[in-house]
Amino acid sequence: MPPRPANYDKFPFIPVPAAHAADCWVGWSEIGTRLGAAITGHGALVVDCYPGVHLDDVRHALAAALRPAVVIDTREAFKPAATIDKLVAPDLGGADPIFGRLTRLRFDDFLDPHRVAELRAKITLARGLALVVGPAAALVCPEPAVLVYADLPRWEGQLRQRRNEVPNLGAANHALAGSLKYKRAFFVDWRVADHEKRRTMPRWDFLLDTVDRAAPKLITGAAHLAALEAAARRPFRVVPFFDPGPWGGQWMKEVCDLDRSAKNFAWCFDCVPEENSLLLAFARARVEIPAINLVFRHPEQLLGPAVHARFGAEFPIRFDFLDTMGGGNLSLQVHPPTEQARTEFGLPYTQDESYYILDAEPGARVYLGRANGADQAEMFDALAAAQQSGQFEAEKFAASFPARTHDHFLIPAGTLHCSGAGSMVLEISATPYIFTFKLWDWGRLGLDGKPRPINLERGRRAIRWERDADYARQHLVNQVTPVESGVGWREERTGLHPAEFIETRRHWFSGSVPHDTGGGVNVLNLVQGAEAIVESPNGAFVPFVVHYAETFIVPAGVGAYTIRPHGRGLGQECATLKAFVRT
Repeated sequence: MPPRPANYDKFPFIPVPAAHAADCWVGWSEIGTRLGAAITGHGALVVDCYPGVHLDDVRHALAAALRPAVVIDTREAFKPAATIDKLVAPDLGGADPIFGRLTRLRFDDFLDPHRVAELRAKITLARGLALVVGPAAALVCPEPAVLVYADLPRWEGQLRQRRNEVPNLGAANHALAGSLKYKRAFFVDWRVADHEKRRTMPRWDFLLDTVDRAAPKLITGAAHLAALEAAARRPFRVVPFFDPGPWGGQWMKEVCDLDRSAKNFAWCFDCVPEENSLLLAFARARVEIPAINLVFRHPEQLLGPAVHARFGAEFPIRFDFLDTMGGGNLSLQVHPPTEQARTEFGLPYTQDESYYILDAEPGARVYLGRANGADQAEMFDALAAAQQSGQFEAEKFAASFPARTHDHFLIPAGTLHCSGAGSMVLEISATPYIFTFKLWDWGRLGLDGKPRPINLERGRRAIRWERDADYARQHLVNQVTPVESGVGWREERTGLHPAEFIETRRHWFSGSVPHDTGGGVNVLNLVQGAEAIVESPNGAFVPFVVHYAETFIVPAGVGAYTIRPHGRGLGQECATLKAFVRT
């Protein structure tokens, strides 16, 4: 692996408009003082909380600072945990360790109306300030004097689940395996909480960031909305997060400047707004909020009218890294076609994807499609037997192709595939991101010491068996066609497959390249070159610098923009890979 300078920014931020730069308070003492000043006379201070927030931290700190007459913990308004377990069970897929269905439940389904009435009576009768803290607090007390929202990015929530610090919504399952808490959060908790978040966001007086338990931060609701509006008008990056895996590699440690003592890093999620966060830069501190807030608040400005009309307030494009440099093969897998995704999981669309090779060791390969002449029944018999024997001849049944830097492999749903060892993949895909049917995991264990779940029957229903080696070679491997060129640049179409809704364009450049969002959101990665700068031809946004391997988002409303080499990228031929939704 050739040495590369580590200039990857792990903590990108968005400057808050100057008018709100001072609207931030750090630490419980300052927060208590500011909230106390916001309350005049009697009334209720309501702190609604996203799942995963440490509720006791918030309640104890604010009770000590504000000394309210009454303290209400909204968990008291929930139905018993056993009742809620039964309520959510139909959405959790029974014993299946991974899959369920996206819930249609709402907070009202979790609340006991009699307990809600009792708590409301306590609030009304309070002789002084009533402090109401917890999930669904704005439903328990719908007319607060001050409304605070304690928000939390999903990634931080997952880390807390893994450490057994927090249970699921309305549950008493702290000790449940982190993977099962994540499953319940994905299919139930986050859907319920996001529905309520979207309803109340315009009314937030303050937002509370408790990602760093030692340094909580409070900002005004107006500052939060102003920051989101600013982000929707300029290029930006979400905060990436990294995770190890049984097949993880070593490349990201060097290029992204990660902990060298870690065993490996398998994934980097560099553009998954549902789970990533945004850092808002105030004068005194940087405040971390969920990136999905921007999607909820400005879907049309961010996504564009046509994309918003098609997908709603959901970000449909995902970029992430898969690092097997010095690691192992991913699982041999397949994603469900749209009909299966809709029928079995309630998804409106599925996980079409592609592998763009950022870097590769000699001999690296990608498995794609079935081997010519392979028999489906024989393969699944062999896969079933492999669950006991630990042996499977992958090369007999799956086609494979050499993987070299800048190759692009297209993977429409239903295609058998696997990234082999020795490659650094930029995965470009549709957003549904946990719907992978593993067929063979090379006889290894997961990081928890247990075999990772295999889904042969679902995989059998998903595979498009006609996609063999010949089909892959003709339709899925390096489908590169020239599009346009100018002084110091050229543009190529690299995908995706006609069955996929994402279009990808690669631009090679040593000069300034003209781009236009075309009325739809653009997602780009600097796949070659040390550094580039994104600029507005009419000065509509502050120039935005990106570094090698960084993914960035250009909102639909930006319109025209240019990209050229900058700083350490000057004198180099740079390249970006751009993705957008075909409309």
